[in-house]
Amino acid sequence: MARSLTDEAIDRIREFVRSGRFPAGAKLPPEHELATELGISRSPTREAVKALALARVLEVRRGDGTYVTSLAPSLLLEGLGNAVALMQDGSILELTEVRRLLEPAATGLAATRITDAQLRAVGELLDAMHDAVEDVERLTVLDAAFHRAVVTAAGNETLTALLDGISSRTLRARVWRGTVERGATHVTLAQHKAIYDALADRDPAVATAAALMHVDTSERWLRAHLAEVRELDGRVP
Repeated sequence: MARSLTDEAIDRIREFVRSGRFPAGAKLPPEHELATELGISRSPTREAVKALALARVLEVRRGDGTYVTSLAPSLLLEGLGNAVALMQDGSILELTEVRRLLEPAATGLAATRITDAQLRAVGELLDAMHDAVEDVERLTVLDAAFHRAVVTAAGNETLTALLDGISSRTLRARVWRGTVERGATHVTLAQHKAIYDALADRDPAVATAAALMHVDTSERWLRAHLAEVRELDGRVP
């Protein structure tokens, strides 16, 4: 299939960004100059800029011009959460598998890098979770904040952005779990305490194992829950 001029313009601008011709924060030339530099007419150049703005590579500032964004992983991967939100049940299980691969490793890394201030923040979130044990909605929010604080302590922005995107969907699974299995909150809190203790000990192996056990528990519950939903759906005439 023949490539469009817009696709070619997108590739050329991306290459300019990668090569440093247009570094992060740089202002692009006016449209007619950019089109001339690309050797492509203004219309596909304009469409390419729009596409790269949607991808968070460029930012169009009305009345000022077009700039390269910070190119931070959190910005470039911002759309991941929106894509994840559209996934169906089978894909949700695939996401939990991805989380099982990434989050324990991130937690182990955090154990080697977490600062005293970050550890205190994680501990405060754990205490807040204990206080909110009867408030499922708040417990769910705190749960997400706890995991984000742990992953952030790993000091890898790309990893944090990836897990943020995945959690935008699994957060809903946590709500289901809290709603359906009210009696499981003590198990969840105990697993979070094990993660915190391993971080406090700066023990990456134990931290990794504690996070893996927690994610595995969530995944097994989700698989069972979705199986029950499918079974119920099959009974509906």
